[in-house]
Amino acid sequence: MLYSEDEKLIFRFDDHLLWIEPWGENAFRVRATKLSSMPTEDWALASRPSSQSVIETPAGEDASISNGKIKATVSSRGKVIIYDSKGKILLEEYARHRRDLRDPKCSALEIEARELRPILGGDYHLTMRFESQDPKEKIFGMGQYQQPYLNLKGTELELAHRNSQASVPFAISSRGYGFLWNNPGIGRAMLGTNVMSFEAYSTRGLDYWVVAGDTPAEIEEQYAKVTGYVPMMPEYGLGFWQCKLRYWNQEQLLNVAREYHHRQVPLDLIVIDFFHWKHQGEWSFDPEFWPDPEAMVKELKDLKIELMVSIWPTVENSSENYPEMLERGLLIRHDRGLRVAMQCDGDITHFDATNPEAREFVWGRAKNNYYKYGIKVFWLDEAEPEYSIYDFDIFRYHAGSNLQIGNIFPKEYARGFYEGMKAEGQTNIINLLRCAWAGSQRYGALVWSGDIASSWSSFRNQLAAGLNMGLAGIPWWTTDIGGFHGGNPDDPEFRELFARWFQWGTFCPVMRLHGDREPKPEGQPTASGADNEIWSYGEEIYEICKRFIGIREELRDYTRGLMKEAHEKGTPVIRTLFYEFPHDPRAWEIETAYMFGPKYLVAPVLKPGQRKMTVYLPDGAYWTPWGKTSTAQIGIPGVHKGGTEVEIDCPIETIPIFYRV
Repeated sequence: MLYSEDEKLIFRFDDHLLWIEPWGENAFRVRATKLSSMPTEDWALASRPSSQSVIETPAGEDASISNGKIKATVSSRGKVIIYDSKGKILLEEYARHRRDLRDPKCSALEIEARELRPILGGDYHLTMRFESQDPKEKIFGMGQYQQPYLNLKGTELELAHRNSQASVPFAISSRGYGFLWNNPGIGRAMLGTNVMSFEAYSTRGLDYWVVAGDTPAEIEEQYAKVTGYVPMMPEYGLGFWQCKLRYWNQEQLLNVAREYHHRQVPLDLIVIDFFHWKHQGEWSFDPEFWPDPEAMVKELKDLKIELMVSIWPTVENSSENYPEMLERGLLIRHDRGLRVAMQCDGDITHFDATNPEAREFVWGRAKNNYYKYGIKVFWLDEAEPEYSIYDFDIFRYHAGSNLQIGNIFPKEYARGFYEGMKAEGQTNIINLLRCAWAGSQRYGALVWSGDIASSWSSFRNQLAAGLNMGLAGIPWWTTDIGGFHGGNPDDPEFRELFARWFQWGTFCPVMRLHGDREPKPEGQPTASGADNEIWSYGEEIYEICKRFIGIREELRDYTRGLMKEAHEKGTPVIRTLFYEFPHDPRAWEIETAYMFGPKYLVAPVLKPGQRKMTVYLPDGAYWTPWGKTSTAQIGIPGVHKGGTEVEIDCPIETIPIFYRV
């Protein structure tokens, strides 16, 4: 049965209910379930911008719904096909059965496009299948994965969070559509050349949002309208941030800040990372090592340096807050056994970030113990978030339902602090997170790429991760410059990697140095890693770092403009070449160069020993190299016509950067 109601095109057959409704300009929201009524959660869809749709439901025939540049048809037996305004198929359900003999793909295979298999507890294992319209289609976005592939066509992606993996399931296709898998359940995506499928292992229904657009920018901006905008980046987010695994006491931290000031190297922010507390779950400074936070913050502010403090969601059973949080039901649930989710310097569990009362409790402690000193920047470390994915006994049940909430959990950490700081009158808020989900950007989420290796291959992966995060709607992103795991500042080979990573980090949304360096110092509780300041790598590397911090400062006004654009339109700060040059086919192929905003093309040096590179300059502009001119001159000396390749020197002191003339 096909009919329309409340601007929705509705299909019902037996126990299967399907809704297609306009949701913003040129976009549909598609939902389906086998429950008695449609689930009501909007998940990532924070708003529903107005739109005008036309529904046609001829009696006994296929029906259609149109909304600007997008149109969907539903057959009399429920098959959905989505088109653009020119009649090109964007998405077609992959169905292989004999319930509609008119369908040219009628088949005895008995494969459903929208498959909802019941599982114990009342939910469903959902699989949504689409035909692959073109094996040469290119798909981008989907969040952060530790792999070098920018184009995700042909890949399998786990829809789950891990340390260094952030599933943000919004994709942009070269065929002119954007697709949001609006389901926080754990699952997987198969972006195959024959079938594209999405799975949720435990859910109550299908929910996706699809938009048509003529350019990637148009698609991205429509996505931001429905999922929300990142706040305006505060001024201290535009410069250089200093961090290491752990500054273990107040004097060590202040000495680093004083040294930057003495050397006249601009420093916007310094970080106090984990285990500055006495027990996990107290969200306060251990007075033995941090005796006077108020004086510390005052001195930093006198040096014009902001302080960021790491917040963990873990609660140790010896914490002073544990008894009250247990009594009030503010901790995650355990079906059986001891109340221990993981062991990390003690037996610990986590506060339940999906519980508003628990979020308020933790913010209250942080407010009293950090915020009162003037600390307004928080690093919400999810503390090995893979524990929130696969330990079903801990996380599967919440509020009496079977909904598996693993993918949305990191967003709730940011939400609690965002709501708390907004209540205190803060407008420009940063929450540094290991993971994020669709919509996390509206809670001030600055995502970093987790505990990654200090290696060239890992460095290469972060370039793809950062660009795809931007396309997935998370404009604020950063990485540990130099990688996290290992790396000896006295090792010449690591120094080269560090220099190249630092140069690239200058042209990331946030420029942040972090890492667990070798060898570990002795005599400190919870080892803090070797020195990781820019002077720790020898005089040559120090001069390179100092120069690139200076470049970041020169770009401050420009970077502020990029952050304003992200805040107002949802535009990525770092952009694929095709984002700026969608009509250049070659721009869709390039995966190792990108745009820092609309003006600067950046080509990171991704291999050891490389001192010369060939760089493709997109068609539709003229380009001039920043610094030394290239070996090929076209027309005006030093100015190159787009649509060409140029060879350029890249000595250790610099990387290829081109300015769009």
